[in-house]
Amino acid sequence: MASSPKARLYGGMDAEERRAERRLKLIDAAVEVYGEVGYRGATVKAICEAAELTERYFYESFANSEALLIAAYSHVVGHLHEEMAAAAGAAGDDSEARLRAALTLYFTRLKQHPKPARVFLLEIAGIGPAVDAVKHDALRAFSDILVPPASDPKRGDKGSLLSIGMVGAVIGIALRWVSKQYPQAIEDVVAVAASFCRVALAEADKSKLRSV
Repeated sequence: MASSPKARLYGGMDAEERRAERRLKLIDAAVEVYGEVGYRGATVKAICEAAELTERYFYESFANSEALLIAAYSHVVGHLHEEMAAAAGAAGDDSEARLRAALTLYFTRLKQHPKPARVFLLEIAGIGPAVDAVKHDALRAFSDILVPPASDPKRGDKGSLLSIGMVGAVIGIALRWVSKQYPQAIEDVVAVAASFCRVALAEADKSKLRSV
């Protein structure tokens, strides 16, 4: 016999929707806790308390703490990349304008939201292979925002390495800037990061010419 609407719904949500809501609460709580004490200083208990959920709900959604870190990182990075892509798109077809728009959005959000920035920049490093794989995919997505593949359809392996190196330089600049409590204005940091990107792109162009 089919269950009644009252059995299936609670507060206007069915069981699957409630589970998704709990999962998001845990992710949001993890970002807050990681931002305060770091991933290695966080406990499942502290995150559940911040989310106002019992620990059994943690294991409903995540196999372990590393799985939650990956989810929190993907959540933060996903939103950031969406905003960067939108900013680049709004800048039009000029590659320099798109690059600067994406970088301006990136550094602005790092300053506006220091706790998610810590997850993005610091807490993802040196955890394990599964986390490294997610980070690698994020670096590729970051690179594709700064230099869309469609703008360089002949990009080879060396060009891809240069693109990843370009992103590494940007993130290195961000790490230094954030750790020093934002001593330079955003536009100045963007100018420095953009100059590194231009060098990498110029090297990629040279590599293409030599291969012709």
